[in-house]
Amino acid sequence: MSLAGTLLTEARDRGLMLATAESCTGGLIAGAITDIAGSSAVFDRGFVTYSNAAKIQMLGVRPETLEAHGAVSEAVAREMAEGALSRSDADLAVSVTGIAGPGGGTDAKPEGRVCFGLAQKAQVTRTETVDFGALGRAEVRAATVAHALSQLLDGVRGQTGPDQP
Repeated sequence: MSLAGTLLTEARDRGLMLATAESCTGGLIAGAITDIAGSSAVFDRGFVTYSNAAKIQMLGVRPETLEAHGAVSEAVAREMAEGALSRSDADLAVSVTGIAGPGGGTDAKPEGRVCFGLAQKAQVTRTETVDFGALGRAEVRAATVAHALSQLLDGVRGQTGPDQP
């Protein structure tokens, strides 16, 4: 079974709903989930917030956070995930913001860097930065999708649903 399929099965078994907040992947995580029949039982919604304005308007990312840390930062990934969680009916929300390339990277924030956030009800939001390297745009995005799905699955496995002990 695919990673997305395993995620959907386990989320459904636990009665959990999911949401995504995506920048550099442009909806690919939501697409991977909704490619599977029956995903409506666990997928509430996805936010594609490619611009900073969209991050602010749709997810409530604070302009001060963007100014202080830049869009590709764990601080922004945290606010994106928390915004998706609070603006949905989901129990877990994953966020991604990064530099897929080609180009756009700097010494401080190289091409292939992606920041992730995982927000869950009644838990501390987790963030992480992964440097996939300058693999090329499609490869960075594919690696980001796989990593985000793994994070959601880890979150599902660590959380009980509303009807679970």
